Amino acid sequence: MIETGIVFGRFQMLHMGHMEYLLEAKKMCRHLLIGVSNPDPGAIRYDSVCPHRSADAANPLTFYERLTMIDGAMTESGVDRSEFTIVPMPINYPDRIRYYVPGDGTFLLTIYDDWGWERKKIIEDLGYRTEILWIRTDETRITSGTEIREKMLRGEDWSELVPPFVFRYAEEHRLAERIRNLV
Repeated sequence: MIETGIVFGRFQMLHMGHMEYLLEAKKMCRHLLIGVSNPDPGAIRYDSVCPHRSADAANPLTFYERLTMIDGAMTESGVDRSEFTIVPMPINYPDRIRYYVPGDGTFLLTIYDDWGWERKKIIEDLGYRTEILWIRTDETRITSGTEIREKMLRGEDWSELVPPFVFRYAEEHRLAERIRNLV
């Protein structure tokens, strides 16, 4: 068993695919560090592999909102808070990652596209160990944050694509309305 596992994503709406990733990674380690990418919108720099990931419309939620949704969904799924920690993950500035995660942690990755392979290279170039949980195609994804945000924009039902805690939080904080106002 890995002592400290590290995962990360934008979680720009935490969805069931993310939960599959987080819960599978947690099974492999004693403590899971969950990194939230693009924590500061002012510090996002253009990504040539997947430029849409850096767009304002693709990053409507604050770090705090994402942290709260991850925490609530993990605990609602039965994971004790003592078994995970949520941290910023400045993947766009790899030299800063060492300030947020320990050097002896193992990054647990999923690969869906070229960005997945690029993330693996970035992490390994920093000297971290990596393990790939799975390699899949975009067509086999459970869902995506883009799909959920698009459903929110169109006023369609998206409740089954996210953990119950996330849906309740989003409704309570009127996130769909805010996302619609960004466009």
